[in-house]
Amino acid sequence: MHIAEVHDALSQRQFHRVPSIVYASDANWIPHLKQDVDKVFDQEKNRLFKKGATAKRWVVLDMEGVPLGRIAAFVNPKYSSGMDQPTGGIGFFDATQDDRVAEMLFDTAENWLKDEGMEAVDGPINLGEKDKFWGLLVDNFTDLSSYGMNYNPAYYKEWFDARGYKVYYEQYVFGRSAQEPVQEVVVRKLAQMPDREDYELYTAREMTMEQLAEDFCTVYNNAWGGHHGFKKMPLRQAQNTVKSLKPVMDPDIIFFIRHKPSGRPVGFFVNIPELNLIFKHVHGNLNAWNKLVFLWHKLKKTSNELVGLVFGIDREFHGKGIDSLLISGASDRLREKKRYVNTTLTWIGDFNPKMIRIAETLGTTRKRTLFTMRKLFDPAAEFKRVPFAK
Repeated sequence: MHIAEVHDALSQRQFHRVPSIVYASDANWIPHLKQDVDKVFDQEKNRLFKKGATAKRWVVLDMEGVPLGRIAAFVNPKYSSGMDQPTGGIGFFDATQDDRVAEMLFDTAENWLKDEGMEAVDGPINLGEKDKFWGLLVDNFTDLSSYGMNYNPAYYKEWFDARGYKVYYEQYVFGRSAQEPVQEVVVRKLAQMPDREDYELYTAREMTMEQLAEDFCTVYNNAWGGHHGFKKMPLRQAQNTVKSLKPVMDPDIIFFIRHKPSGRPVGFFVNIPELNLIFKHVHGNLNAWNKLVFLWHKLKKTSNELVGLVFGIDREFHGKGIDSLLISGASDRLREKKRYVNTTLTWIGDFNPKMIRIAETLGTTRKRTLFTMRKLFDPAAEFKRVPFAK
């Protein structure tokens, strides 16, 4: 048994093959798309490489060349900036239930990060945004995982603990029936809203792609841009986001609230169908044939669950009941359509109690928990959890 760096087409295929071996008998596992994973390590497609990021991948092979484990390590200056110490990351970790395999993978990745000047490591994370491949699943190993979310065996947590990793923050995934009425607290808030007639609900069905990008950009910037560490979103970025969503979009489940006197969008609740209900039919490879398979299932409306990607309210309109109006209006539309039976919210960190309260207002329950874990290479250094939002 030995460990080898991913450096050519063969080792890349071995890297992709590992999960199919680890999860061979796990009926709940749905593989990540090979194309999505490859983009992370593509020097042209992942813009972080142009901003100084570096990455390495390794596989553990047995004497016959069968891959038994894999891991990736990243150095991303953008991710590490503002932290108490230079912090790298590990991700795409998978291994058969063999302590020796896990030890080889952790040793190799951590030693490389130390050589790169890192003083700490977070994992499992991604060299990119936090909406994909982020966190270690620690409960509920039986339900379907959402597209892009990590899924792993329970024994991975034992390995991270044994290596000295501690919980940096917890990630909660919430869900509820899409056909249940809204909570009583939402009804009460709506009844107390004196200027309710000044607002209207509308969906992406009533908009062009250009209008959708503009309204999304407006609400995003007025909700978060320039605050809580979020930068203002340029319109071009919003247009790219909308363009990327178009192939999977259901315009009936992308909701906005407009302030009629000003004509200004002041809130949004963006959802997409649960893609893993379709991607389980393409077996982790969206090649030319499976693109047709995907299109067929999309037209057939195979996915009867939805995933809430983002919920936001213009800061100027906080405390006016807009959140209740948006939640109630979206719930009414979903129950009218009757296509979707369940809804899932993408993970919310325990450091964001405000968004957790909104999730609870939606009448959700916690479906699963993931951990983002951190290890300090100097055991005498002070460990700090992520700061909580105020």
